[in-house]
Amino acid sequence: MNINWYGQSCFQISSSQGKNNHVSTLIDPFEESIGLRLPRKLEADVVLITHNHLDHNNVKAVSGRPFIASGPGEYDIKGICIQGIPAFHDNVQGKERGRTTIYTIEAEEIKLCHLGDLGQKELTHEQLDKIGEVDILMLPIGGFFTIDAQEAIKIMAQIEPKIIIPMHYRIPNLKIKLDGLDKFLKIVGVKKIEPLSKLFIKEKDLPKEEVKIIVLQP
Repeated sequence: MNINWYGQSCFQISSSQGKNNHVSTLIDPFEESIGLRLPRKLEADVVLITHNHLDHNNVKAVSGRPFIASGPGEYDIKGICIQGIPAFHDNVQGKERGRTTIYTIEAEEIKLCHLGDLGQKELTHEQLDKIGEVDILMLPIGGFFTIDAQEAIKIMAQIEPKIIIPMHYRIPNLKIKLDGLDKFLKIVGVKKIEPLSKLFIKEKDLPKEEVKIIVLQP
C-alpha cells in the first residue's frame, strides 16, 4: 500500500487487491484557490468527500469516471471495504459548521481511518463502535476549523491506532489560517520527525506496541 498526502485532508491511497487489481482511493481533493496544488494528472478509482467545503470537494479535478462517495454509508468497491460514519464539523452538533463524514477504509489487511474535518472534542460511543480497531489514523491537528493539537491527543486516546498521520495543519503556501505541526509534536513529546515523501507499508510493517507518528510531505 502506498499513501501520498497532497496537503489539507487530501490523501491518495494505492492498494493492490490481488493480481491485476490495483485500486486508487482519493480523499478530499481541494480547490487550488487555497494556495496548494494537486498533481496535474490526478486519477482515482474511488473519491471520498468528507464534506462540501472548497478545500475538500474538488471532484472535477479528478479525471476519468471514479466512484464518488460523499456521506455516510457502506461501500464495497473492487474489494475495498469503505464505511462512512456521520460526525460534526464543530463541537455544537453541527450548528456552526454543519456535518462531516469519517471514513474507514480496509485494504490489504490494513484498516485506515480518515477523520475529515472533525470538530468534536470527543467521539461518541456509537462512532467508536463503528470505527473499531484502526491501524492508520489520519488526524486533523490544525485547530480553528477542526480539533486542535490538544483535542487531537484525546481523540488519539479514544481510537488507539498503531500509526498516526497528522493532517489539516499549516504548511507553506496554504492561505487558510491553521496551527502548525510543531504544536502537535511538542504536546506528544517529539522534537522532530523527518518527513517522508510517501508511505509504503504492508500489514507486517505495522508497529506492535507503541503508536508511531509519521509525517508526510505534501
